[in-house]
Amino acid sequence: MERAEAEAVYEAGREACVEFLLELTVRYEREIGLLNERVARLEEQGRQSSRTGSKPPSSDPPKTRQRRRAEARAKAKELLAKGGGREPGGQPGHQGSGRQLLPEGQVTEIVDHYPESCGGCGHEFAEAEKVPSRQPGRHQVAELPPTAVVYREHRSHRLACPGCRRQTAAALPEAVAASAFGPRLQAAVVTMSARNRISRRDMSELARELFSIGLAVGTVDAICQRASAALAGPHEALVASVLAAPAVNLDETGWATAGAARTLWTATIPEAAIFRIAADRHRDRLDELIGRDFAGIVCSDRWWAYDHLDPCCRQACWSHLQRDFRRHAEGLAPQQPFGEQGLALTERLFGAWHAFQEHQDRARLAAEMAPIQTQLRALLEQAAPKRTKTKYHRGFANNLLKIWPALWTFITAEGVEPTNNAAERSLRGPSSTANSPTAPAATAANASSNAPSPPQSPAASNTARSTPTSANSSPPRPAATRSPHSPEPDD
Repeated sequence: MERAEAEAVYEAGREACVEFLLELTVRYEREIGLLNERVARLEEQGRQSSRTGSKPPSSDPPKTRQRRRAEARAKAKELLAKGGGREPGGQPGHQGSGRQLLPEGQVTEIVDHYPESCGGCGHEFAEAEKVPSRQPGRHQVAELPPTAVVYREHRSHRLACPGCRRQTAAALPEAVAASAFGPRLQAAVVTMSARNRISRRDMSELARELFSIGLAVGTVDAICQRASAALAGPHEALVASVLAAPAVNLDETGWATAGAARTLWTATIPEAAIFRIAADRHRDRLDELIGRDFAGIVCSDRWWAYDHLDPCCRQACWSHLQRDFRRHAEGLAPQQPFGEQGLALTERLFGAWHAFQEHQDRARLAAEMAPIQTQLRALLEQAAPKRTKTKYHRGFANNLLKIWPALWTFITAEGVEPTNNAAERSLRGPSSTANSPTAPAATAANASSNAPSPPQSPAASNTARSTPTSANSSPPRPAATRSPHSPEPDD
């Protein structure tokens, strides 16, 4: 307001000044309320981390060593107060995981060692006294041979016919003539290039350093392309087996192809995982991954692309719910009671699930989940109405009520867990390497050769992995990975 306008209001009289001040106060209070609400939202966003949302742990702010130790001590005291504390290290009854000694029949060489002198009197043992004992100490050392590559020369000779005197040259076997490198060497190259995400140039250097063999970058790529073509049939069979499973874990994460933003999708079962690089995270990409007629149970988070699925044929991830409840518990005052109660119910749910892993009694699991379901339903219905006190968490509550059956599928469905950790674990390897500054670009096996990533040959490992399929490739088909997963949920 300019000075002239203020003087005009003052000269209008006492009543006009009062009305103007009241109107100005109402307007400022409204603006202050909007600003306070904006500040609260920004503060809530600033408090979000991997513990309270879907952000990766790498995005969390760094902590000092003192802060990490303080948090660990506080957590240990909390566990002790609840009676759940335990001593560090292996617990009673825990099975050890030490390296087992190979039987003598599998040992290449046995080297005997004898003491040179007596540890008591100092007597020096003669060669005749060095006799093997009945139970010697055993220590085995694994080592690579000094020459890792064996060169085999194939010679095709010419023979002259004694009758017509025509000379005929021998033809090399097709498997030998196809490449200058044997199948085991090619399998090793593809394993490290595809499964371990080593770039073509680094693989060329590694072959020279480890195997003492020269491989050009183009040669490494040609080996990978041949492996991709050879694995096309097994790849399709593996994709079909994943999509035929009664329950599949689905997830998606950010990806980059030649600098362009993409999305990496996965469909995972305990025995295998398939991947697909798509343009975005929309519902159409989900249909391209599993098909429109998928009849199994989908385990996933609550991303909107899954909203069209029948809640009765779906399992929502409780690890995500736990982080959401924690976010509300650490949020503003109106939402804290809601978050704290939901967090307590979530902890009880995971406790019952972990107990089920031991007793495997589904009737007992259902009985233990019944009171949790009743209390959670009441909590959500109380938070769902549109009121001032529920403005920060009613949307979350209504979303859970909308997909209510999808929260409890794991109680009755065999092979379904309450978390989506299996799919998240499948994405960790590709996404962590893709985010590395030295990671190779991922494209389809039939994409351009400047950054190809074909499948790995299963000959080199028990896990057959192939890299994701580019969104630009044609025809699009998911890549597949055979990878067993740990049964423990990362809650």
